[in-house]
Amino acid sequence: MDTAVIVAIDGPSGTGKSSTSKAVAAQLGLSYLDTGAQYRAITWWMVHNGIDITDPAAIAAAAGKPEIVSGTDPSAPTITVDGTDVAGPIRTQEVTSKVSAVSAVPEVRARITELQRSIAAGAEKGIVVEGRDIGTTVLPDADLKIFLTASPEARAARRSGELKGADVNATREALLKRDAADSGRKTSPLAKADDAVEVDTSDLTLQQVIECVVTLVEEKRAAK
Repeated sequence: MDTAVIVAIDGPSGTGKSSTSKAVAAQLGLSYLDTGAQYRAITWWMVHNGIDITDPAAIAAAAGKPEIVSGTDPSAPTITVDGTDVAGPIRTQEVTSKVSAVSAVPEVRARITELQRSIAAGAEKGIVVEGRDIGTTVLPDADLKIFLTASPEARAARRSGELKGADVNATREALLKRDAADSGRKTSPLAKADDAVEVDTSDLTLQQVIECVVTLVEEKRAAK
């Protein structure tokens, strides 16, 4: 029986967090949680219910209302809000453009952080949790913390490849703007934990990144 491990993978957009985290969890038989999807889900709910996204007090007042449920199977992660499958709707440009504003509200972060901790605590075989503040705020006692980085150019090229036909320069500007918002917010900013292992993915293939992270997790398991 492999020892259960909690793995925190943080980093900015476009570094390969989701692809890496899902693949590592699947390969090692761990659960998987995309915390960004949870922030997107609560943002979708706010937009869908006419909450004023420019009013932090209105966002804070509504933060406890939606029921968000995350499936943790890495091969088929799911997310529902009040029983509705929102895996598609949360990836729209409308949600993407508003998620930083919603996720900066302390009441939203407190609500989602509590949800994330309960999911991690309930993962019997261990879990890979990916996001922006997992190693620093959500799971500061994680067994292994990894911080993925990449040059803005590499990230923009990947992200515009995902968004068919997107302009690379516009994508790069959007990524840097998102970084600034995430790194600059008062509550749980995007930051590398002091004890995190940094992996620069700029010149690595996805498979190389996955192999690197799998090795780190296996070493941690063996040492437990």
